[in-house]
Amino acid sequence: MLRETQPGAPGNSAATPSKPLNQLRETPPPRRYPKYKILNFDRLDYCSCLANLEEVAALPNYKFVKGDICSADLVNYVLETEKIDTIMHFAAQTHVDNSFGNSFQFTRNNILGTHVLLEAAKVHDVVRFVHVSTDEVYGEGESMETAPMIEDHVLEPTNPYAATKAAAEFLVKSYHRSFGLPVIITRGNNVYGPHQFPEKLIPKFTNQLARGRAVTLHGTGENTRNFLFVEDVARAFDCILHKAEIGKVYNIGGSNEQSNLAVAKQLIKIMGLEDQEASLISFVPDRAFNDLRYTIDNSALEALGWKELMPWEEGLKRTVEWYKTYSVRYANIEQALVAHPRIESAVSAI
Repeated sequence: MLRETQPGAPGNSAATPSKPLNQLRETPPPRRYPKYKILNFDRLDYCSCLANLEEVAALPNYKFVKGDICSADLVNYVLETEKIDTIMHFAAQTHVDNSFGNSFQFTRNNILGTHVLLEAAKVHDVVRFVHVSTDEVYGEGESMETAPMIEDHVLEPTNPYAATKAAAEFLVKSYHRSFGLPVIITRGNNVYGPHQFPEKLIPKFTNQLARGRAVTLHGTGENTRNFLFVEDVARAFDCILHKAEIGKVYNIGGSNEQSNLAVAKQLIKIMGLEDQEASLISFVPDRAFNDLRYTIDNSALEALGWKELMPWEEGLKRTVEWYKTYSVRYANIEQALVAHPRIESAVSAI
């Protein structure tokens, strides 16, 4: 959530860096836009880490509020007292594995929480509502020859997580059409980089290897995903916030389609463990359903001036280096490193 104390100039999110890529570091929004008041609203779930906010916590235009987006009273209070005019809605349960054992919680957070935010945004005359969705709403790319999916492709989610994100999108679109709420929807592919809780593929494999364990590959490991470095993602949202057209959907994707097995082998090499590769890869039973691949077309976003900057190999190296130092931030990391993490539902209904 943010309030513009004075209209800001669009960020030049696609600018060519003046530093070598290995020195490039994204400027946090509170520093880049000192005239924006930025409020971070988060309930601090199991995967959260306040230490990741140390760089911005003391800035005068940044504020953290602990809260649940399903709490309508608190959401409305914050929008009213803080005079919020723009919402960037990142809040969600996102780990697919967990959705197979905890789907009610995904429905609560991803659908009900989005509905609460939309209603509050309508009441408080929010001027921009950026809803962050996922490429998984498109469903499975059925073969390696499947063409990249554009924004008007039919939505065919295949797992409980993706289904809740698709449902939330329909709510967002309904508020745009019914009430004129100024919304923008994004659908991104797999984000990787520093600061990510180690339940996601790349930090999970990195932390398994750092502890002398084999990486746990679901199925054959041939399923592919397209990865985009976190700083490229940040630039994409900067671009979308300032330049995107109200009512439109924008894919956010990288050019780094990799099989899970290929990612594992590259991480083993980066960590200097090539001579142990055979013993460091463990094939485990696949999840309940595992899409072969996701592939999306970025043309609409690139037309706004955004482009991917971080080379895949450099991004992987930077990610590994960060976790060598900072993985200790996550006290509950062990639950994320098992082959099939589950956070079982504590409720039988919403």
